[in-house]
Amino acid sequence: MRAIRYLGRHRRSTLVAYGALLIATLAQLAVPQLVQNMIDAVTSGAIANGILGIQAPVPALQAAAQSLAAQQVGKTLDQLRIDQANAEALLINAALFIVAFAVMRGVFSFVQAYMAEKTSQGVAFDFRNEIFAKIQRMSFSYHDQNQTGQLMIRATDDVEKVRLFIAQGLVLAAQAFILLSVTLVILLATNWRLTLVILPTLPIALVLFVVFGALSQPLFVEVQRRISAMNTVLQEALAGIKVVKAFVREPYEQRRFDRAADDLLAQSLKVSRTFAFLFPVIFLVAQLGQAAILYFGGAQILNGTLNLGEYQKFSLYLIYVFFPLGQLGFIISLMAQASASASRIFEILDAKSDVTDKPGARPLPPIQGRVEFKDVTFRYFGSAEPVLKHVSFTAEPGQTIALLGATGSGKTTIINLIPRFYDVSEGAVLIDGHDVRDVTLDSLRSQIGIVLQETNLFGGTIRDNIAFGRPEASLEEVVNAAKAAAAHDFIMSFPDGYDTRVGERGATLSGGQKQRIAIARALLLNPRLLILDDSTSSVDLVTEYQIQKALDNLMRGRTSFVIAQRISTVLNADQILVLDKGQIAASGKHEELMESSPIYAEIYHSQLVEDAPVEVTGAVQEAQ
Repeated sequence: MRAIRYLGRHRRSTLVAYGALLIATLAQLAVPQLVQNMIDAVTSGAIANGILGIQAPVPALQAAAQSLAAQQVGKTLDQLRIDQANAEALLINAALFIVAFAVMRGVFSFVQAYMAEKTSQGVAFDFRNEIFAKIQRMSFSYHDQNQTGQLMIRATDDVEKVRLFIAQGLVLAAQAFILLSVTLVILLATNWRLTLVILPTLPIALVLFVVFGALSQPLFVEVQRRISAMNTVLQEALAGIKVVKAFVREPYEQRRFDRAADDLLAQSLKVSRTFAFLFPVIFLVAQLGQAAILYFGGAQILNGTLNLGEYQKFSLYLIYVFFPLGQLGFIISLMAQASASASRIFEILDAKSDVTDKPGARPLPPIQGRVEFKDVTFRYFGSAEPVLKHVSFTAEPGQTIALLGATGSGKTTIINLIPRFYDVSEGAVLIDGHDVRDVTLDSLRSQIGIVLQETNLFGGTIRDNIAFGRPEASLEEVVNAAKAAAAHDFIMSFPDGYDTRVGERGATLSGGQKQRIAIARALLLNPRLLILDDSTSSVDLVTEYQIQKALDNLMRGRTSFVIAQRISTVLNADQILVLDKGQIAASGKHEELMESSPIYAEIYHSQLVEDAPVEVTGAVQEAQ
């Protein structure tokens, strides 16, 4: 019902569709009455011809015989002569009316089908846009808990199930209601005794509708869940196809997919068994009703209380009672699927994001770049153990803050809290004195340039990807950002330059090239806050030196947070935070930490003593 209420957004097409359905159904309901008129005309004409054709040797005796026969059928000779004269005209008129109503029904059925399809496509359009917008707005913790394949299937297959019910099932249900209600009124007016014979079939059909609807909905929920599981396997296998091939895991992935497909097949067969039982039961009810009508209707004809034309009309109208019953199984199937899918759709639309603009949130004014962590503790969703424990530090405007530590020490978590990808569990993150939870997300993130550890490029050209955050940027601005990220030279080596298409997720570029484009994308925003999450991890030493030199110039006057696995990239930082198990083990500049922090000294000696001086010197000489 909640999904059906979306029809309110498409009132015009909905009203046209159901108005056309009403007219087409009423045209259909007129046909049995016209058939009775035809049969009555034929019967009356045949009776008149028979009586008026009685012959006798004496005219007076002939007239007497005809009058006696006319009295037996309840008519006068003059009425019989009128029946005889009008029989052919009535027959032709009834046939013409049947054709006219058939044409009317065909025209309005087309209008109804087209407008119902248009309406359902509009509803599907609304659902998909809302789902996509909601998924885009959900916090990182939501995506941590939900698989991509599961979300994709809800925006595609689940929406299609709801659309199909609105386009077909709901229309059939409305048609069935109109046919049943109007037909029962006509049948009661035609022969109420015979109508009472079929009335017991209706509550039986209603019980079947309710019972099978309740039984089938959980079955279809499980079908959709297993489709999602299969889609997840497919999505993961395609996204990681290079890894699959590199480790020769094709047979393993095939077995995973086979298991998911087998699970789906088993559940689909379970649904099929249920409905294979439903349809014969429905037809049994309809046939029992038909048999009862044949018996009691035949008895009335024998008793002379029902003529042939009325019986034929009653029989035709009876089809309009049993026809919806025959469609009941199809309607239940579509409704159960739509109900199961709608519940999955609204699970997304009703989901609450952990990170939202709170009521009264203000736009963050242009920032200077002061960042303060005040006793910050953070736990991921569902985890009792904190990832960060009572972290406090201050970054002054223009400073470069380097984050160093072992994997899992909390470096990435810190930079995720600054743009509010997650909210702190305890404490506060302040930018220029503003708690990030008190300002709007858009105004906050639009002033932060971010290069994440995992580089994501989008289908399109290199220029499109660099200008992703500022689509209106000029080519000159794009080129300047690329130069600052040491990307301009390799871009110009391509035949199409900045119009080169990068392929899916940047498949046509190397890891270092993708990372430099991602850096250029962040630099184009000209942010006051810059976050670089291991942004030089995929480049060679010379390119790293070039990027670092450009970044040194760019970061001057901006607050920058840098995560790097190599100490050589953070030696000149204004403040180095050494993290260990979610806590700041030491902070300060390189020289201070060499004396005061055993952890920093150990990292420095393990990475730098033998390799780094030679590498850096060689890189400088080669770059010069």
